[in-house]
Amino acid sequence: MRKRIWAGRGRPRGSRRARDIRILEYLVELATKRGINTNEFFNAIVHAWNDGKAMCRGLNIQCRVKKRDCAIFLITKDCMVVAQFPIQEYILKETNPLKGFDYVQERVKHAAKMKERKLLECHDIQIGNLKPGMKRISLRARVIEISKPKSVLTRFFDYVVVANATLADETGKINLALWNRRINMISINDMVQIENANVITFRGEKQLRTGRNGRLKVVEANPIHVIQ
Repeated sequence: MRKRIWAGRGRPRGSRRARDIRILEYLVELATKRGINTNEFFNAIVHAWNDGKAMCRGLNIQCRVKKRDCAIFLITKDCMVVAQFPIQEYILKETNPLKGFDYVQERVKHAAKMKERKLLECHDIQIGNLKPGMKRISLRARVIEISKPKSVLTRFFDYVVVANATLADETGKINLALWNRRINMISINDMVQIENANVITFRGEKQLRTGRNGRLKVVEANPIHVIQ
């Protein structure tokens, strides 16, 4: 019985080691996330292997180290490191070794869709759908009440001024904690936009906390407040 002869360049695909397969999967993932054709991406890597460096869709690819049987590459963009990895020489001699990793592309695209869906679910959510533990949510609501500011002692033994603003939409109401300067940012009847807020439970009730990374802005001011 005659043996099949490998017609391509380099080592036959079936003899790849698990480590090399993981590298190839990583390269496909990297190219897919940046919207680069995998064949174009790999050709740029081979070009860097031959000439020391190459460019591919804004990525700077450098061959940093050449050994007897492998090479180490560094990819940067705008002086920021994107990736660094080794590739065996026999792979670099193959023709389009990233072909056949469609499952990696599907995995990356699916993860991107799930991330986008999660962001959409948390964007401009209604108050009635808020649940304790939700993070990085956005919502738009009207200020219907603001409590009298008071000084409280923090766990760091300094005093801060805090007040609660009651926000409402057609689905319900919730309190938003306002600290220091934010107390004077809004007025009753203002329509406000909250970004990157978390939902907590405080004294048995749901409450919004914006924290350092949260944003609060007035999108429709109370006309009376503006005149004053």
